[in-house]
Amino acid sequence: MRTIVARLDSDGDVLLAGPAVRAAAAAGEVTLLVGPAGRQAAGLLPGVDDVLVWACPWVANPAPAVDAADVDRLVDAVRQRRPDVALVLTSFHQSPLPLALLLRLAGVPRIVARSIDYPGSLLDVRLTDDADIPEAERALAVARAAGFELPPGDGGGLAVLPQPSTTPGPYVVVHPGASVPARTWSPDRWAEAVAVLTGRGHRVLVTGGPGERALTARVAGAAGVDLGGRTTLAELAGLLAGADALVVGNTGPAHLAAAVGTPVVSLFAPVVPAARWAPHGPHVLLGDQTAPCRDTRARDCPVPGHPCLDGVDPRRVADAVDELIGVRA
Repeated sequence: MRTIVARLDSDGDVLLAGPAVRAAAAAGEVTLLVGPAGRQAAGLLPGVDDVLVWACPWVANPAPAVDAADVDRLVDAVRQRRPDVALVLTSFHQSPLPLALLLRLAGVPRIVARSIDYPGSLLDVRLTDDADIPEAERALAVARAAGFELPPGDGGGLAVLPQPSTTPGPYVVVHPGASVPARTWSPDRWAEAVAVLTGRGHRVLVTGGPGERALTARVAGAAGVDLGGRTTLAELAGLLAGADALVVGNTGPAHLAAAVGTPVVSLFAPVVPAARWAPHGPHVLLGDQTAPCRDTRARDCPVPGHPCLDGVDPRRVADAVDELIGVRA
Protein backbone atom coordinates (compact mmCIF):
# COMPACT_ATOMS: atom_id res chain seq x y z
CA MET A 1 0.00 0.00 0.00
CA ARG A 2 1.36 3.40 -1.03
CA THR A 3 -0.25 6.36 0.71
CA ILE A 4 0.01 10.11 0.31
CA VAL A 5 -0.73 11.97 3.54
CA ALA A 6 -1.19 15.70 2.92
CA ARG A 7 -0.91 18.40 5.59
CA LEU A 8 0.06 21.69 3.98
CA ASP A 9 0.30 23.97 7.03
CA SER A 10 3.06 24.67 9.56
CA ASP A 11 5.32 22.45 11.67
CA GLY A 12 2.82 22.25 14.53
CA ASP A 13 0.04 21.08 12.21
CA VAL A 14 2.32 18.46 10.70
CA LEU A 15 3.23 17.15 14.16
CA LEU A 16 -0.48 16.73 14.88
CA ALA A 17 -0.79 14.57 11.76
CA GLY A 18 1.66 12.09 13.30
CA PRO A 19 -0.85 9.49 14.55
CA ALA A 20 -2.58 9.41 11.14
CA VAL A 21 0.82 8.97 9.46
CA ARG A 22 1.70 6.07 11.75
CA ALA A 23 -1.64 4.38 11.03
CA ALA A 24 -1.02 4.61 7.29
CA ALA A 25 2.60 3.47 7.72
CA ALA A 26 1.41 0.29 9.43
CA ALA A 27 0.00 -0.75 6.05
CA GLY A 28 2.86 0.30 3.75
CA GLU A 29 4.83 3.25 2.41
CA VAL A 30 3.95 6.85 3.25
CA THR A 31 4.76 10.00 1.31
CA LEU A 32 4.07 13.08 3.40
CA LEU A 33 3.02 16.13 1.37
CA VAL A 34 3.72 19.34 3.31
CA GLY A 35 4.22 23.05 2.79
CA PRO A 36 7.60 24.75 3.28
CA ALA A 37 6.60 25.74 6.83
CA GLY A 38 6.07 22.08 7.72
CA ARG A 39 9.25 20.65 6.19
CA GLN A 40 11.22 20.40 9.47
CA ALA A 41 8.45 18.57 11.31
CA ALA A 42 8.01 16.16 8.41
CA GLY A 43 11.57 14.99 8.94
CA LEU A 44 10.85 14.15 12.59
CA LEU A 45 7.76 11.96 12.21
CA PRO A 46 8.01 8.17 12.55
CA GLY A 47 6.57 6.27 9.60
CA VAL A 48 7.47 8.76 6.86
CA ASP A 49 9.33 7.22 3.90
CA ASP A 50 9.32 10.24 1.59
CA VAL A 51 8.63 13.97 1.91
CA LEU A 52 7.16 16.09 -0.86
CA VAL A 53 7.19 19.87 -0.31
CA TRP A 54 4.81 22.22 -2.10
CA ALA A 55 3.86 25.84 -1.34
CA CYS A 56 0.07 25.71 -1.54
CA PRO A 57 -1.58 28.94 -2.78
CA TRP A 58 -4.71 28.50 -0.64
CA VAL A 59 -2.94 27.54 2.61
CA ALA A 60 0.43 29.31 2.85
CA ASN A 61 0.50 32.81 4.37
CA PRO A 62 1.68 34.91 2.63
CA ALA A 63 0.23 33.00 -0.29
CA PRO A 64 2.32 32.36 -3.39
CA ALA A 65 0.85 33.16 -6.80
CA VAL A 66 -0.91 30.36 -8.64
CA ASP A 67 1.54 29.07 -11.22
CA ALA A 68 0.48 26.48 -13.81
CA ALA A 69 3.99 25.05 -14.19
CA ASP A 70 4.33 24.68 -10.43
CA VAL A 71 0.98 22.87 -10.24
CA ASP A 72 2.05 20.60 -13.08
CA ARG A 73 5.25 19.73 -11.19
CA LEU A 74 3.22 18.73 -8.15
CA VAL A 75 0.86 16.58 -10.22
CA ASP A 76 3.81 14.88 -11.93
CA ALA A 77 5.58 14.28 -8.61
CA VAL A 78 2.48 12.61 -7.17
CA ARG A 79 1.90 10.58 -10.33
CA GLN A 80 5.48 9.24 -10.21
CA ARG A 81 4.86 7.87 -6.72
CA ARG A 82 1.80 5.89 -7.90
CA PRO A 83 -0.13 6.14 -4.64
CA ASP A 84 -3.03 3.81 -3.92
CA VAL A 85 -4.77 6.27 -1.62
CA ALA A 86 -4.45 9.85 -0.38
CA LEU A 87 -5.46 11.27 2.99
CA VAL A 88 -6.07 15.02 2.80
CA LEU A 89 -5.82 16.46 6.31
CA THR A 90 -7.17 19.95 6.91
CA SER A 91 -8.22 22.24 9.71
CA PHE A 92 -11.91 22.94 10.22
CA HIS A 93 -11.74 26.20 8.24
CA GLN A 94 -10.03 24.68 5.18
CA SER A 95 -11.45 22.80 2.21
CA PRO A 96 -9.70 19.63 0.97
CA LEU A 97 -11.30 19.90 -2.45
CA PRO A 98 -8.72 21.98 -4.38
CA LEU A 99 -5.97 19.53 -3.45
CA ALA A 100 -8.28 16.57 -4.08
CA LEU A 101 -8.76 17.86 -7.64
CA LEU A 102 -4.99 17.95 -8.21
CA LEU A 103 -4.60 14.48 -6.73
CA ARG A 104 -7.30 13.19 -9.10
CA LEU A 105 -5.42 14.71 -12.02
CA ALA A 106 -2.34 12.86 -10.76
CA GLY A 107 -4.27 9.60 -10.99
CA VAL A 108 -4.81 8.89 -7.30
CA PRO A 109 -7.59 6.28 -7.34
CA ARG A 110 -8.88 6.78 -3.78
CA ILE A 111 -9.02 10.02 -1.79
CA VAL A 112 -10.29 10.40 1.77
CA ALA A 113 -10.92 13.70 3.55
CA ARG A 114 -13.24 15.65 5.79
CA SER A 115 -15.44 18.12 3.89
CA ILE A 116 -18.58 20.10 4.63
CA ASP A 117 -18.82 20.99 0.92
CA TYR A 118 -20.29 18.72 -1.75
CA PRO A 119 -17.26 16.87 -3.16
CA GLY A 120 -18.73 15.45 -6.37
CA SER A 121 -16.27 12.93 -7.75
CA LEU A 122 -13.29 14.37 -5.88
CA LEU A 123 -13.60 12.26 -2.72
CA ASP A 124 -14.22 8.54 -2.36
CA VAL A 125 -14.73 8.70 1.41
CA ARG A 126 -16.04 11.89 2.94
CA LEU A 127 -16.26 12.64 6.65
CA THR A 128 -18.79 15.38 7.45
CA ASP A 129 -18.86 15.50 11.25
CA ASP A 130 -16.81 18.33 12.73
CA ALA A 131 -17.09 18.17 16.50
CA ASP A 132 -14.63 20.00 18.74
CA ILE A 133 -12.14 17.19 19.30
CA PRO A 134 -8.33 17.40 19.40
CA GLU A 135 -6.82 18.03 15.99
CA ALA A 136 -4.66 14.90 16.16
CA GLU A 137 -7.78 12.80 16.70
CA ARG A 138 -9.58 14.50 13.79
CA ALA A 139 -6.66 13.55 11.53
CA LEU A 140 -6.56 10.00 12.83
CA ALA A 141 -10.28 9.65 12.11
CA VAL A 142 -9.56 10.35 8.43
CA ALA A 143 -6.96 7.59 8.39
CA ARG A 144 -9.40 5.20 10.03
CA ALA A 145 -12.07 6.08 7.49
CA ALA A 146 -9.59 4.96 4.84
CA GLY A 147 -9.23 1.60 6.60
CA PHE A 148 -5.98 2.27 8.48
CA GLU A 149 -5.45 1.52 12.17
CA LEU A 150 -2.62 2.23 14.56
CA PRO A 151 -0.36 -0.77 15.19
CA PRO A 152 -0.73 -2.71 18.44
CA GLY A 153 0.71 -0.83 21.41
CA ASP A 154 0.41 2.60 19.75
CA GLY A 155 -1.85 4.71 21.94
CA GLY A 156 -2.29 7.48 19.37
CA GLY A 157 -0.24 10.18 21.08
CA LEU A 158 2.13 12.56 19.37
CA ALA A 159 5.63 11.23 18.70
CA VAL A 160 8.85 12.21 16.97
CA LEU A 161 12.01 10.30 16.21
CA PRO A 162 14.45 10.42 19.17
CA GLN A 163 16.56 13.57 19.18
CA PRO A 164 19.62 13.66 21.47
CA SER A 165 20.45 16.73 23.54
CA THR A 166 23.72 17.61 25.24
CA THR A 167 22.18 20.33 27.43
CA PRO A 168 22.47 19.40 31.11
CA GLY A 169 19.42 19.81 33.31
CA PRO A 170 17.40 20.70 35.17
CA TYR A 171 15.84 23.59 33.27
CA VAL A 172 12.56 25.08 32.08
CA VAL A 173 12.11 26.20 28.48
CA VAL A 174 10.24 29.42 27.68
CA HIS A 175 9.22 29.94 24.03
CA PRO A 176 7.66 33.41 23.66
CA GLY A 177 7.20 33.66 19.90
CA ALA A 178 4.37 32.54 17.62
CA SER A 179 3.66 32.91 13.92
CA VAL A 180 0.29 34.46 14.85
CA PRO A 181 0.76 37.36 17.32
CA ALA A 182 -2.70 36.98 18.86
CA ARG A 183 -1.80 33.49 20.09
CA THR A 184 0.94 34.43 22.51
CA TRP A 185 1.64 36.64 25.52
CA SER A 186 3.03 40.15 25.22
CA PRO A 187 6.85 40.43 25.48
CA ASP A 188 6.83 42.28 28.81
CA ARG A 189 4.71 39.55 30.38
CA TRP A 190 7.13 36.89 29.10
CA ALA A 191 10.06 38.80 30.59
CA GLU A 192 8.27 39.07 33.93
CA ALA A 193 7.63 35.32 33.92
CA VAL A 194 11.31 34.57 33.29
CA ALA A 195 12.23 36.80 36.23
CA VAL A 196 9.71 35.06 38.50
CA LEU A 197 10.83 31.57 37.43
CA THR A 198 14.52 32.32 37.96
CA GLY A 199 13.66 33.95 41.27
CA ARG A 200 12.18 30.60 42.33
CA GLY A 201 15.39 28.80 41.47
CA HIS A 202 14.60 27.56 37.95
CA ARG A 203 17.19 27.73 35.19
CA VAL A 204 15.29 29.19 32.22
CA LEU A 205 16.25 28.69 28.57
CA VAL A 206 14.48 31.04 26.14
CA THR A 207 14.05 29.66 22.61
CA GLY A 208 12.89 31.10 19.30
CA GLY A 209 13.46 31.05 15.58
CA PRO A 210 16.07 33.03 13.63
CA GLY A 211 13.64 35.90 13.15
CA GLU A 212 12.86 36.11 16.86
CA ARG A 213 16.31 36.92 18.27
CA ALA A 214 15.34 40.42 19.40
CA LEU A 215 12.31 38.96 21.19
CA THR A 216 14.22 36.19 22.94
CA ALA A 217 16.97 38.59 24.05
CA ARG A 218 14.36 40.92 25.53
CA VAL A 219 12.52 38.08 27.27
CA ALA A 220 15.65 36.36 28.62
CA GLY A 221 17.08 39.60 29.98
CA ALA A 222 19.85 39.11 32.49
CA ALA A 223 18.14 36.19 34.23
CA GLY A 224 17.46 33.70 31.44
CA VAL A 225 19.66 31.97 28.86
CA ASP A 226 18.95 33.31 25.37
CA LEU A 227 18.93 30.55 22.72
CA GLY A 228 17.00 32.53 20.10
CA GLY A 229 17.84 31.38 16.57
CA ARG A 230 20.28 28.74 17.79
CA THR A 231 18.20 25.56 17.43
CA THR A 232 16.72 23.70 14.50
CA LEU A 233 13.37 22.01 15.13
CA ALA A 234 15.19 18.71 15.68
CA GLU A 235 17.53 20.34 18.18
CA LEU A 236 14.58 21.98 19.90
CA ALA A 237 12.95 18.55 20.20
CA GLY A 238 16.03 17.27 22.02
CA LEU A 239 16.13 20.34 24.24
CA LEU A 240 12.45 19.94 25.13
CA ALA A 241 12.89 16.24 25.83
CA GLY A 242 15.31 17.17 28.61
CA ALA A 243 13.21 20.02 30.03
CA ASP A 244 11.16 19.91 33.22
CA ALA A 245 8.43 21.90 31.48
CA LEU A 246 7.74 24.25 28.57
CA VAL A 247 5.96 27.60 28.84
CA VAL A 248 4.55 28.62 25.45
CA GLY A 249 1.68 30.19 23.55
CA ASN A 250 -0.48 28.34 21.03
CA THR A 251 2.25 27.46 18.56
CA GLY A 252 4.22 24.51 17.19
CA PRO A 253 6.66 23.93 20.09
CA ALA A 254 3.67 23.17 22.34
CA HIS A 255 2.96 20.12 20.17
CA LEU A 256 6.65 19.27 19.92
CA ALA A 257 6.84 19.17 23.73
CA ALA A 258 3.82 16.88 23.84
CA ALA A 259 5.52 14.61 21.30
CA VAL A 260 8.60 14.19 23.51
CA GLY A 261 6.59 13.80 26.73
CA THR A 262 7.33 17.18 28.32
CA PRO A 263 4.46 18.90 30.16
CA VAL A 264 3.32 22.30 28.91
CA VAL A 265 2.09 25.50 30.49
CA SER A 266 -0.07 26.75 27.63
CA LEU A 267 -0.88 30.45 27.38
CA PHE A 268 -3.80 29.85 25.07
CA ALA A 269 -5.74 32.69 23.43
CA PRO A 270 -9.29 31.59 22.52
CA VAL A 271 -9.12 32.89 18.93
CA VAL A 272 -9.21 29.17 18.03
CA PRO A 273 -10.82 26.45 20.19
CA ALA A 274 -8.66 24.94 22.91
CA ALA A 275 -10.68 21.73 22.53
CA ARG A 276 -9.00 21.30 19.13
CA TRP A 277 -5.60 22.91 19.55
CA ALA A 278 -4.48 22.62 23.18
CA PRO A 279 -1.35 20.48 23.71
CA HIS A 280 -2.06 16.78 23.14
CA GLY A 281 -0.47 15.72 26.43
CA PRO A 282 -0.04 16.83 30.07
CA HIS A 283 -0.60 20.57 30.30
CA VAL A 284 -2.02 23.48 32.28
CA LEU A 285 -4.17 25.79 30.16
CA LEU A 286 -4.09 29.50 31.07
CA GLY A 287 -5.97 32.39 29.51
CA ASP A 288 -9.57 33.60 29.45
CA GLN A 289 -11.34 31.17 27.11
CA THR A 290 -14.54 33.28 27.16
CA ALA A 291 -12.88 36.53 26.01
CA PRO A 292 -14.51 38.59 23.22
CA CYS A 293 -11.90 37.36 20.72
CA ARG A 294 -13.19 33.80 21.07
CA ASP A 295 -13.37 31.82 17.80
CA THR A 296 -12.46 34.84 15.66
CA ARG A 297 -9.30 33.19 14.22
CA ALA A 298 -7.77 36.68 14.46
CA ARG A 299 -4.05 36.96 13.69
CA ASP A 300 -3.70 40.20 15.64
CA CYS A 301 -5.61 40.69 18.88
CA PRO A 302 -8.87 42.55 18.12
CA VAL A 303 -9.33 43.65 21.77
CA PRO A 304 -7.22 46.52 23.20
CA GLY A 305 -4.73 45.33 25.80
CA HIS A 306 -4.83 41.64 24.75
CA PRO A 307 -6.78 40.85 27.95
CA CYS A 308 -7.34 37.14 27.32
CA LEU A 309 -3.62 36.49 27.94
CA ASP A 310 -2.12 39.66 29.40
CA GLY A 311 -4.54 39.31 32.31
CA VAL A 312 -2.62 36.19 33.38
CA ASP A 313 -0.28 36.91 36.31
CA PRO A 314 3.29 35.68 35.67
CA ARG A 315 3.25 34.24 39.19
CA ARG A 316 0.37 31.97 38.09
CA VAL A 317 2.57 30.73 35.26
CA ALA A 318 5.36 29.94 37.70
CA ASP A 319 2.85 28.17 39.95
CA ALA A 320 1.73 26.06 36.98
CA VAL A 321 5.34 25.13 36.20
CA ASP A 322 5.86 24.00 39.79
CA GLU A 323 2.59 22.02 39.68
CA LEU A 324 3.65 20.17 36.54
CA ILE A 325 7.16 19.47 37.81
CA GLY A 326 5.67 18.10 41.02
CA VAL A 327 3.30 15.83 39.10
CA ARG A 328 6.10 14.66 36.78
CA ALA A 329 8.43 13.94 39.70
